Amino acid sequence: MSFYEERRADQAARAEQKRLTAQHGEELRAARQRESDQRAARLRDQARADRQADRLDRQQRRRERAERRREVLTPAEIYRRGTLAVVTSSGLASLPAQVIHFVGISPMLLPLPLAIEGLAWVMAAGVAYADARHLPAWVRWLLRSLIAAFAGFAAFINYGYGLSLVHHGLSAEDAQTVGRGLAAVTLLGPIAFEIRQWVSTLAASIEGVDADRREHARRRRRHHRKVVRIADRLISAAPFGTLDRQTAFERAWTIVRGCPEPGMTPKLYERAAKSAQAMHQARAQQPDQPPTGTARKEPERVAEQSMADLDKSTPAPVDPSGLPEPAAELIPDRPKVDLVKHVDAPAALVESIRSAPIEPARAAAAEGPRSRRVTGKVPAAARSKQQRRTPEQLLDQARSATADWSIEELTAERIRKAIRCAPEKARPLRDTLRAERADGGGEPPAAEAA
Repeated sequence: MSFYEERRADQAARAEQKRLTAQHGEELRAARQRESDQRAARLRDQARADRQADRLDRQQRRRERAERRREVLTPAEIYRRGTLAVVTSSGLASLPAQVIHFVGISPMLLPLPLAIEGLAWVMAAGVAYADARHLPAWVRWLLRSLIAAFAGFAAFINYGYGLSLVHHGLSAEDAQTVGRGLAAVTLLGPIAFEIRQWVSTLAASIEGVDADRREHARRRRRHHRKVVRIADRLISAAPFGTLDRQTAFERAWTIVRGCPEPGMTPKLYERAAKSAQAMHQARAQQPDQPPTGTARKEPERVAEQSMADLDKSTPAPVDPSGLPEPAAELIPDRPKVDLVKHVDAPAALVESIRSAPIEPARAAAAEGPRSRRVTGKVPAAARSKQQRRTPEQLLDQARSATADWSIEELTAERIRKAIRCAPEKARPLRDTLRAERADGGGEPPAAEAA
């Protein structure tokens, strides 16, 4: 490679490196710009969320203040707080005059006005406590009499103090007006408190019944709008005062739902009928279920105990159809169960399930006939009259039945089924026939004769 070519290659490499450096710087600036934009967007979103949260917080505080105002400005709250304000102002207006009167006599009498005024208010609180605890009426009237005594004595003191202001430069009329005002203010506080307590007790006694009645009417109107609408029309159509609301609602329920009993609908009626029918079917399907703890042990199946090819046989099950008529009657059998008859009317089915007592399955089983087990030997008259076959006869029948069998087919089970004998008799026959086949070369006698 010549000098010029190397210089051109170096220049191209430097230019490529410069381009890559510029590209990398541009990518770094773009990345920093994206990060800056993302940071600014997050800050804007955060500021927007903060402003939204502040706005929601202000709205929530505004709603809470409005709710508190609504709670405070209710008639009951105004009456309660107004009564407390009147009571407080009454005490503040009547107490100084009593203090000045008794302290002017002697400083040692300072606790006397506090005791008189305090006893009046303590007795008023006692009346409220007696109403809350539903104490006898004589307790409340005794406390009221004590309130009247203490409040009257304080009013008399304040009236006398007002008349004594004549010596302080007031005219007789002004002094008498001041005395009457002080006496009225002294009596105003206990009277207002007692009236408030009386109104609260009366409202609580009335509200307990009316609130439940209003709540019931509100739920009825919300749950049964169509029925209530028709009931209102029936009331408006009838002469005034001749149709009460409950009777109108019952008539409207019969018109809308088709049932004279309020609350019952066709769907509920159908559901009750299905439930009653399912209960009767469940009782009928399990009449002979044994009680808990006294379950009978079911006999094991013969096929699971032993087969004819085993060394030890098991007695074959007794077939009642093969026995004579007297013996068949002694075989225990399961009681038959009558199926539940179909009830056309759902009302009759509902009434039947209401009248039928719900008892366990063993009570239902006791109502049906119980099966009797054989407790002794079968009498001679009930025994089978079938003639017994001798071993020689059984062997002849087995030879005839197995004449064309191979030695592998000679099994006790096949022999028992072929000549209809017991398993304990089929096994000796199997062994005898196999021995004869072994002596005769393993071929059946019929084949040898042929």
